[in-house]
Amino acid sequence: MTDILSSLTNLPAPQFIEVGDGVAVATYTWGDPDAPVVVLVHGFASSTADTWLHTGWVRMLEREGYRILGIDQRGHGASQKPHDSAGYAVVNLARDIEAVLDTHLVDEALYVGYSLGARVGWQVLQDLGERIPRGVLGGVPDGIPLDRLDVDQVCRYADEGIPVTDPVTQSYIQLAERVPGNDLYALLALAEGMRASRSIDPDPAHAPQQPVLFATGSEDAVIEGSRRLAAAAPQASFFTIPGRHHFNAPGSKDFRLAALEFLRAE
Repeated sequence: MTDILSSLTNLPAPQFIEVGDGVAVATYTWGDPDAPVVVLVHGFASSTADTWLHTGWVRMLEREGYRILGIDQRGHGASQKPHDSAGYAVVNLARDIEAVLDTHLVDEALYVGYSLGARVGWQVLQDLGERIPRGVLGGVPDGIPLDRLDVDQVCRYADEGIPVTDPVTQSYIQLAERVPGNDLYALLALAEGMRASRSIDPDPAHAPQQPVLFATGSEDAVIEGSRRLAAAAPQASFFTIPGRHHFNAPGSKDFRLAALEFLRAE
């Protein structure tokens, strides 16, 4: 039984792709190379394995006949973790996805992103247009990215070990420390890079035109923001993930099945 469970959650060796500014991004593939592609993009302080493999998404999608392309976003997982905040603007993270698709010779892909991956997905859906005919954006808030994170407290914690007192920031620290290999300084650079413009992102005035499923946990503080974004997208639907908050929603079977039904409707 242990061997069977291990095979179901086995992470293959990453294939590294050098994106536009020289950062090496780790990618993983499962399934028939000729099958329709689903690209999976994880959230802040997470990874392909943490968000998608260990929660059953990869197993479900492979069983349903898809080719899965998982991406560790820059600063995460096995990808390089630069400490320069300039590289972490949302537009750069979206270009990383495009570079991965180009290198893997993927002309068209369905997109599934959670949290940070959903923020990036909002941009990818717009930038790549018909190349991404359908997307699932889970746990995506409106407003300024990572605006609730107290960067000063994180800096003091990383530099001097001074305890974090802000509850939201504590949650992010706990998330970062839960995943082996996370680099707190790289995640700080990401937060600073995404917040640098101090502008609303995602911007409801520039919504994806493709069919999009928005899905957010019923106990998630960002749910109303997610609803506002869904209302701005002309072909959007909304799914409330029952009994889940922001950090455990990816493990919901209800979320997986709702996403699968939506992807099949293509």
